[in-house]
Amino acid sequence: MTSDRTPFIGLALMLLAAALGAVDAAIVRHISPGVHPFVIGFTRALFGLLVFLPYILSRPAMLQSVYRGRHAVRAALKLASLIAYFFAFASAPLADVMAIAFAAPIFVTVGSWVFLSESPKALRVAGVVGGFIGVLIVLRPGQGGEVTAGLLFALLGALLTAVIQLILKPMSARDSTETLVAWNLILTVPIAAVPAALVWQMPTASEWGFLALQGALGALAMGAVTRAFAMADASLIAPIDFMRLPFAAVLGYLLFAQAVPLTTWIGGAVIFAATLLTARSARRKKMSEV
Repeated sequence: MTSDRTPFIGLALMLLAAALGAVDAAIVRHISPGVHPFVIGFTRALFGLLVFLPYILSRPAMLQSVYRGRHAVRAALKLASLIAYFFAFASAPLADVMAIAFAAPIFVTVGSWVFLSESPKALRVAGVVGGFIGVLIVLRPGQGGEVTAGLLFALLGALLTAVIQLILKPMSARDSTETLVAWNLILTVPIAAVPAALVWQMPTASEWGFLALQGALGALAMGAVTRAFAMADASLIAPIDFMRLPFAAVLGYLLFAQAVPLTTWIGGAVIFAATLLTARSARRKKMSEV
């Protein structure tokens, strides 16, 4: 009976992670007028590490790794991607940023062709083309003015996320998920402290509360996603990630009066469909190799 419910628990955890991602974005938007994204990046890493620290200390063996410098590079890029998204959330509609964030797997596919010498297949080429069309729909270039800086930061965040995943792919073959998570949290804190120190202004008590909450929710979301993929097939739970868009749209409307244009829904759906298409192509390749 328990095994029958396991995939549904995985779905619930992924849904929770999607909701937490939208809440995270709303917190950044709320505190961004008074707290610089560099500071948010530092406190996000700090409080996230504090949440996971008891788990890390209880299992010190997880810190054994065959990689050293690569963990630092990945942590720096992860921080850069988070800060890019924080700048985006601070100035662009939450739903638009979420929609563009779905383009990260499309960039991963292109990167695998360029850097990992993978051969492009027809389905993947179609997925990449569709993904970029979706991004253009969300960005709406030439419709009502220039592409905003916030949306460009969102695009940068998606691109950096793809680079991180390309670096992570060979690392995950030898390091466990908990090792990768632990080192990312440990190394991000000192790296993030440098840019934060350059713009540091002491947050208010209320801002500290939101920053602590954001760090805890970020760590919880990371754990939920990791556990979800362990409990259910990726093809089953990956589509649930799209719920970040409606969650963000609802919060953006209720908290910040952000209306979501039809182009955002259409573009987000096109990007997500393209992502699923490339994922289906990858699954077919694995099945043919068995």
